[in-house]
Formats: sequence, structure tokens, C-alpha cells
Amino acid sequence: MLQAIASPIIGALSDRYGRRTALLYSMAGNIASVMLWVSANTFPVFLASRVVGGLSEGNVQLAIAIATDLSTTENRGHTLALVGVAFSIAFTLGPMMGAYVSSKTLSLENPFMTTALFSLALLVAETLFLYVKLPETRRTRTEEQKASAKPVDSKGLGLLKFTHLFFLLIFSGMEFSLPFMTYDMFNYSSAQNGRVLGFIGLLASLLQGGFSRRAKASVVAKIGLVSSALSFFLLAKTNSQGMLYLAAAFLAVTSACVVTALNTLASLRVGEENRGRGMGEFRSAGMVFFFLSILLISQRCMVGLSPNTFSRCAT
Repeated sequence: MLQAIASPIIGALSDRYGRRTALLYSMAGNIASVMLWVSANTFPVFLASRVVGGLSEGNVQLAIAIATDLSTTENRGHTLALVGVAFSIAFTLGPMMGAYVSSKTLSLENPFMTTALFSLALLVAETLFLYVKLPETRRTRTEEQKASAKPVDSKGLGLLKFTHLFFLLIFSGMEFSLPFMTYDMFNYSSAQNGRVLGFIGLLASLLQGGFSRRAKASVVAKIGLVSSALSFFLLAKTNSQGMLYLAAAFLAVTSACVVTALNTLASLRVGEENRGRGMGEFRSAGMVFFFLSILLISQRCMVGLSPNTFSRCAT
């Protein structure tokens, strides 16, 4: 919810002061958030770290805005797919790294201090890299250039927003609750859940590096939405680990296609002068429905846990 509030503001600031400046301030907020997490010996302090993190979280939308600045309408999908590949690789490696680091305890009062310190080191290194290497990508145009610029056709942006919201409402809760359901049905350990998530992330990164990067964004989005429906159907019928992995394969196709394609299509319908704010508003609405999705799906899944929980959540 805090990301939903902050995203349009951070986007608008990037339109006014530049993507690089906004991204560096966003990274500074993330560092402050993790520093609070490192010192979080009580739940209120940990909660404060999440508040700071939520209000300063702008790196995803700014990465999309930067990639949009650096691309043309012809290669927009190709460029944003590469951003998606980076997220998929991180999604694959992150849980495994986090599981390993969290097994090393430095403080009994804050058992996740090791994980927090590792995250802090990564954030500091990333921020220093961005400070040294990232140029400003937002072009400053004269009034004459603005007047002569080709107008942006925003037709269909409302439908894209609705599709994005509806998709996140359904998909995000399922993605969030998948580890709980695998534990409920197959008594999966953290390592086994990590393999399932790693499988999804690896397959998604391969798809984004190949198919999603080359196909038309509209085709990619449609295939992803159909794959989402198939994955939910399989999850509702799952009674074996083989079916689980088959459903996970379709979830990977969904992850590789839908959000990246919708971001590409939305970026083509947002003017250059307010691109940061426009993409921030697009992400903001999605975060609201992401939050609602987790609440709704969690309630449905967690009421009366039983062997058919997986089927009930997917349905």
C-alpha cells in the first residue's frame, strides 16, 4: 500500500529532476530501511523499516522508465524484456541466497540480522555502482521540440490498466501463497519450495530472454494470460508433484509474459514529458490490487487448512 502511495510521487519527481537523481534517492531510502532492519530487536522497529522501505521503493518503476527512455517504439519490448530477465534471475537466486544466509545467526535478539546485513551490503554496492556508472536518461527538450513532437496515442490505456489490475488481483495472491500450499499438500521443506521457485524463475528468465524479447507485446500478453488460466486449472486439479511442476511451468510462462508486455504496451501510450508519473500511476494501481489479492487469497486458503487447500485457493 505504501508503494501505491509513493510510486506516482517518485515518478513525477523523476520527470522533474531526472531519473538518476530519483533513483539514487530511492536507493538511499532502501538503505535506510535495511539499516533499521539490521537494528530491529523489536517488532515496531522492524515495522518502521518496512514503512521506510515502502515509501522509498521506486527502483522497479524507475528502471522501467530508464529502459523506456533508452529505447525506441520499435525495440521497446526487447529492452523491457531484458529488464524482466534481470528480475527473473534475481527471483531465482535470491531465495536460495536468502535461505543460506538466514541460517547464520549473529544475534538471538534479531535472528535475521545476517540476512539484513547481506542485503545492506548488496544495496550499498548497487548504489555506488549507479552513482558512478548511471547517466541521466531523461532528455530535456526545448519548447519547439515539444511542439513538433508526434502526439502519443493513449487509446487503450484504460483497458491495459484494467487488465493489469485484474491479473494482479488473481495472480499475486496465488504466487504469494504457493509455498504454504506446497507445504500443506506435500509437506515441502524450505529447500523443496526453493527448488519450485527456482524452477519458475529459471524458466521465466529463459523465456524472457528469447520469446518475450522477440515477439510482439500484444501477443506476449495474450499468451501469458492464457497460460495463467491453464496454470490455475492445473493447480486446482493437482494431486501429484508432477502436476505441480507442470502447473509451475505455466506459472513461469505467465511471469515471463504478462507484466513485461503490459508495461511495454502502457509505456507506448504515455507521453515522454510525464513518463515517470504515468508509469508510476500504472504501477501504483497494480500495488493496490496486489495488496488486496494477498488479503483475499490468504483468507480463502487459510480458513480450515485441509488437503484440498491447494484446490480451493486455485479455484
